[in-house]
Amino acid sequence: PKGFPKLKNDTFLRAARGEDTEYTPVWCMRQAGRYLPEFRETRASQDFFATCQTPKLCCELTLQPLRRFPLDAAIIFSDILVVPQALGMEVVMVPGKGPIFTEPLKEVEDLLKLRQKVDVTAELGYVFQAITLTRHSLEGKVPLIGFSGAPWTLMSYMIEGGGSTTMAKAKSWLYRHPEASHRLLRLLADVIIDYLVGQVAAGAQALQLFESHAGHLGPELFQDFALPYIRDIAQTVKSKLKEEALPLVPMIIFAKDAHYALRDLAHAGYEVVGLDWTIRPQEARAQIGKDVTLQGNLDPCALYAPKEKIGELVKKMLESFGTQRYIANLGHGLYPDMNPEHVGAFVEAVHAHSRHINKH
Repeated sequence: PKGFPKLKNDTFLRAARGEDTEYTPVWCMRQAGRYLPEFRETRASQDFFATCQTPKLCCELTLQPLRRFPLDAAIIFSDILVVPQALGMEVVMVPGKGPIFTEPLKEVEDLLKLRQKVDVTAELGYVFQAITLTRHSLEGKVPLIGFSGAPWTLMSYMIEGGGSTTMAKAKSWLYRHPEASHRLLRLLADVIIDYLVGQVAAGAQALQLFESHAGHLGPELFQDFALPYIRDIAQTVKSKLKEEALPLVPMIIFAKDAHYALRDLAHAGYEVVGLDWTIRPQEARAQIGKDVTLQGNLDPCALYAPKEKIGELVKKMLESFGTQRYIANLGHGLYPDMNPEHVGAFVEAVHAHSRHINKH
């Protein structure tokens, strides 16, 4: 990526790489979201996936939170389900319900309906355009994060046809059709690899892989059906970036509710391991060791607390994690009914308390 504005604040990237930082950087999952009135206004007239496919709107939505808060990173506005769409599946966003697949995968034969070779530039070029446009529009203010869903999480949506509390249909494939499951996971991993490399070529300065449904698996299924692909994605993305003389950007793995796999994730080839709010920082650090940066993990619901309380919780979190080799974030995304002022209080508390701790 050439011709982009010079980066002015690289705190997030330095923390990701394990270098010393003057303060702890902070960003929020779903920081471009419905909790912002300007987001709701921008999105009002258009279908969700139509918005995802409009680079100008994605750029605007990505920049909105940065106009309000002194965040240390931007994350491109998109959705993990653009990958199943690239494989030829139809997904619609139903207000109040979430994403619905019109024809989920029911039988092993349904795998034949999927595109076996995906040209990511043809199918997902709109994401690359959004990244390039946003990278220019950020004017070097902060780095831009690109992302993808991980294979198991995408597979679970493709079989369940939407959200699910048990993932029983998708998990039944792992037990009944292990070979076909691996075929699907491999197909997804190959598309994800090309997609992530394409994002870096377009200007992404870090990448996050979301294994949002890891908690439905448990140690053995995770070991067989999630971890091998998570590892392979990190390894292959990095070797392709080298081959194509692209920047080796830091990579983050966020496997929600996968405490049982933290040791494995620490050695999966990612510079950063993201944590949800259900694990104690000290325990996570003990399992992950000192050579990987941690990201997380304030309970998103803590932002419903009064502002002073948010400050106290942030201080405690920073004391537990330490201010170095650490990126502050929530343990999951922001919720639509959150008060933007409380998000601001969270961001400011991270900066103020981490600077104070570093001084003393």
